Amino acid sequence: MVEASKTTRTYMVVTDETPEARIALHFAARRAAKTGGAVMVLAIISPPEFVQWSGVQAAMEEEALARVEGLLAQVAGEIFEESGIKPEIFIRHGAAADVVRSFLEEGHPVHALVLGAAEKGPPGPLVSHFAGEAAGQMPCPIMVIPGGLTPQQLDELS
Repeated sequence: MVEASKTTRTYMVVTDETPEARIALHFAARRAAKTGGAVMVLAIISPPEFVQWSGVQAAMEEEALARVEGLLAQVAGEIFEESGIKPEIFIRHGAAADVVRSFLEEGHPVHALVLGAAEKGPPGPLVSHFAGEAAGQMPCPIMVIPGGLTPQQLDELS
């Protein structure tokens, strides 16, 4: 098992239920395995829309957390099966771009932020944000992985 440290190359992936996030995860896992690196997986729970009744709001938040925890368990298993790496898992609440920026500013040993771009249409809000105006202010490189890559292409590129 490889754990992140100051000397290990650590690839951070922001994950959700989209196909492009899965592509980014697989790339990061393969790249980390080939370089003796580590993988951090960050899942973000967006703030729920305001609901007038606090019981309903709490139930919605619990459901979102359970869904994210299930996704992370599945993703961690896939990464370990594919690369032998046990990823570090983080869950944060808030607006995605703000959460990622705050996470990186906390001093985690991230050597590259790996994001997946949608195969068709706009690349996605995080890619648009971090590869756009914010790109020059990032504390680490950004790797944008095209969502249309095949597993063989991912393997060749990683």
